[in-house]
Amino acid sequence: MKALIIGGTGTISSAVTELLIEKDWEVYVLNRGTGRKTLPEKVKQITVNIDDEAAVSEKLAGLHFDSVCEFIGFVPAQLERDYRLFKGKTEQYIFISSASAYHKPARSHVITEGTTLANPHWEYSRNKIACEEYLMKLYREEGFPVTIVRPSHTYDERNIPVGAHGKNGSWQVIKRIMEGKPVIVQGDGSSLWTLTHNTDFAVGFAGLMGNPHAIGEAFHITSDESLTWNQIYETIAGALGVQLKAYHVASDLLAEVGKQYDFEGGLLGDKSVTVVFDNSKLKRIVPEYNAVVSFKEGVRKALDYILAHPECQVEDEEFDEWCDKLIAALEKAKKELM
Repeated sequence: MKALIIGGTGTISSAVTELLIEKDWEVYVLNRGTGRKTLPEKVKQITVNIDDEAAVSEKLAGLHFDSVCEFIGFVPAQLERDYRLFKGKTEQYIFISSASAYHKPARSHVITEGTTLANPHWEYSRNKIACEEYLMKLYREEGFPVTIVRPSHTYDERNIPVGAHGKNGSWQVIKRIMEGKPVIVQGDGSSLWTLTHNTDFAVGFAGLMGNPHAIGEAFHITSDESLTWNQIYETIAGALGVQLKAYHVASDLLAEVGKQYDFEGGLLGDKSVTVVFDNSKLKRIVPEYNAVVSFKEGVRKALDYILAHPECQVEDEEFDEWCDKLIAALEKAKKELM
């Protein structure tokens, strides 16, 4: 079986690439060659900018794939390009969408693939919805062999899942926990969230590749473990051996005063909404799928890696100061209202 991975070094795509190599797939990875992760030795690297359509077409001349997997498509124009490049050159085109595309706020906290797609809070999600609509139209009208995959919050050894964070990722939040500083948790921390380790995700994804029952269908791939945000932060603090000092702030307020961090999209359009995923559709198609990495286990592995690799510890002084300023302002308001 032959696969083309567009991307290949991100949180999700790297795990998929590594698993496919283990399964003896012939794997081509197309990217600019600037990724953070080293590709497995057996991978056939195609170094090119996917946006350079003529160059990509030349590089792919004479190749045909069982599956083409698009991990870095975000707007319909990119998929229009892919359609021109891969029509007649693949038996399956897998588009990585997002579970954030599901209706926000959710009418039901239990999410199935039949849940309506609508997100008024996040342009990223609306663009993913538009991409899905474009591809399904191609499937219905022309038989283009589409499979849509909707990941939720997936993590690996290089990042720790948190709610409110700055532009440089989660390290500054982790540092605040380690230093005993108050850490902003959206809402009252009681909403449920689902975190999936990338190695678990890869098992479900690989099971859909080359699977005729996946054509024309959409699937989310998540863990079956759901935790409250309080539990998530407490698990992180426990793995660090410190006590969590949670500081709860309403998501609406965070969205209003933290526009530079797009909390409207990331929180109101995603992380502040309780969601529990029903993975039964995926498990019918991929019987071997079972998420086995608990968050407690996954976060310990990630923290061990991050603390041992200084390049993962990207400071964000601006966000740190913003947190202190917001907390001080709220504490002052409390005193004035007492």
